Amino acid sequence: MRGLFPDLEDRAGNLGLGPFYPNQLAPIIRHAGNGLELVKARWGMPSPRFALKTQRDPGVTNVRNLASPHWRRWLEPAHRCLVPVTSFAEPCKGGTQWFAPTTPDMPMFFAGIETRAWRSVRKVKDGETEDDLFAFLTCAANAEVGAVHPKAMPVLLTRPEDWRIWLTAPLELAKDLQRPLPDGSLIPCENAI
Repeated sequence: MRGLFPDLEDRAGNLGLGPFYPNQLAPIIRHAGNGLELVKARWGMPSPRFALKTQRDPGVTNVRNLASPHWRRWLEPAHRCLVPVTSFAEPCKGGTQWFAPTTPDMPMFFAGIETRAWRSVRKVKDGETEDDLFAFLTCAANAEVGAVHPKAMPVLLTRPEDWRIWLTAPLELAKDLQRPLPDGSLIPCENAI
């Protein structure tokens, strides 16, 4: 991370190897003061009120509809983040299918949104907690992901110019990044890499 973002302030401490799952802490790169910081945040943005049947809010792990009034408040650059990944999984019949880039050393990030100090009940046994939260964008699936999960895939950013656009550009430009990686960019693998 430090090589890709030389001025990155590391506030995440020692990061263990993934995989990371919903409602767990995972690393994100977000805005801080005059630069960027690497922190741990809980995976799952606040759910829309209409979706909650009880006080418990398990969180929304991914975001597709950028026109939704619920997401609008978190789509400005100040709330956008990058979620570093080396591979990701999609549900499929019989379990999950992992995917990794065809170029193993290619840096890859989910395009994410985040909010800080959100108070909610994530788990009843824990009661109300205050958490920094994130989720990532999804888009139509490319050929590789579509073969096992035709509905959607994460928005993956692999180029420095796309990272910059996602973190800083007006939404009118940044929303154009909500697209799948080109076919042939990913390979199925058995486990997280």
